[in-house]
Amino acid sequence: MRINHVIRTLVVSDFFINAGFSIFAPIFAVFVTKQIPEGSLQVIGFAAALTQIFKVTLQIPIARYLDKNHGEYDDFYSMVAGSFLISLVPFLYLFATSPVHVYINSSIYGIGLAFLVPPWYAIFTRHIDKMKENVEWSMDSVSIGIASAGTAALGGILATRLGFEAVFILGGVLAVVGSSFQIKIYKDLKAKVGHGQVKPQPDKV
Repeated sequence: MRINHVIRTLVVSDFFINAGFSIFAPIFAVFVTKQIPEGSLQVIGFAAALTQIFKVTLQIPIARYLDKNHGEYDDFYSMVAGSFLISLVPFLYLFATSPVHVYINSSIYGIGLAFLVPPWYAIFTRHIDKMKENVEWSMDSVSIGIASAGTAALGGILATRLGFEAVFILGGVLAVVGSSFQIKIYKDLKAKVGHGQVKPQPDKV
């Protein structure tokens, strides 16, 4: 089954970005409670809330702004900027020494997601192959599931044997790799897009 270049690239990107964050997700609570002075389950709860507060507050305004320009390049820049912004988060945890740092990192993550999520969905939806919608959305879901399962187990092993720093570094590297993949679709995008005008591009040789 042939999948067009944009969809295939976005799925691969999603795999690496989710792998990067899944690798430290299972041990994050232990990191905060054991490694951060005054860290607690309450800190973890507030941090998770801050991520969602920033994401849901900014996401719709950003999406509305992107929709005003009927082209894909502003979507592309927003998506890539958001991806690289969230890729910084694992590295920033290497320097976290207080709950305030955890809150700041969680806020940055939420802001990055607000810039990343709307244009990612928009570009994916516009370029999806007709009559393959179920399969291609499922491919992305499966890639996230595989990334999450595989790296979650790996994260626990690495944290036990090499420490939290190794987990955050590997998580950041995987996220940066995933963000870098997104740059590959630049030439597939259109400056102006009308309804139904975007067609999947042929595979590049």
